Amino acid sequence: MTENSDHLNKPNKRKRFCLIAIGVVLFLILLLFIIALILALTVFKTRQPRTQILSASVDGVAPRISFPAVQIELNITLDLMILVENRNHASFKHGTGKTFLLYQGNQVGDADLYPGFIPARGNSTLPCRLTLQADRLANNMSNLISDVLGGEFVLETRTRIPGKVNFLGFIKKHAVAVSECQLTIGFPDMKVKRQVCKSKAKL
Repeated sequence: MTENSDHLNKPNKRKRFCLIAIGVVLFLILLLFIIALILALTVFKTRQPRTQILSASVDGVAPRISFPAVQIELNITLDLMILVENRNHASFKHGTGKTFLLYQGNQVGDADLYPGFIPARGNSTLPCRLTLQADRLANNMSNLISDVLGGEFVLETRTRIPGKVNFLGFIKKHAVAVSECQLTIGFPDMKVKRQVCKSKAKL
């Protein structure tokens, strides 16, 4: 009688053991899913790389008058120091960026930004040298003269820096840092009086 009882209990014990093992596996899978979800919403959540202009200065002003046809050219060199801030818990590797210089919506200059690598929660400063050439302002020359006579003129910069946020060396997400700035330059001292910038990113 005892042998039959032991024989009947063995399948029940195996079944109970299998159920416990399956329950443990399901619990571990659920736990891993919750941890992965928390990491995805916190540590692995891609944050916008931020860009801003640390400093802006007019480095060179080179007016030139050519004859016999009177033509006035005013070459202004604008030196910018652009800060790129990586707010992610992962590195940000960016390619060649581009900064455009505009006057009243028209492009009057551009410059490339060197590619680079920014560690997690780090930042990098990129130099940018832009030259405004008045001969590219032919359509807006009267407006420029009017602004200059008024004592100041406004230039705009648009910066675009494409790159990838790299999590753990194999999870990569594209990100493009974009910033737009308005620089008010006084005349005749040719100094930056005001700057207003806004930063955004495309993920």
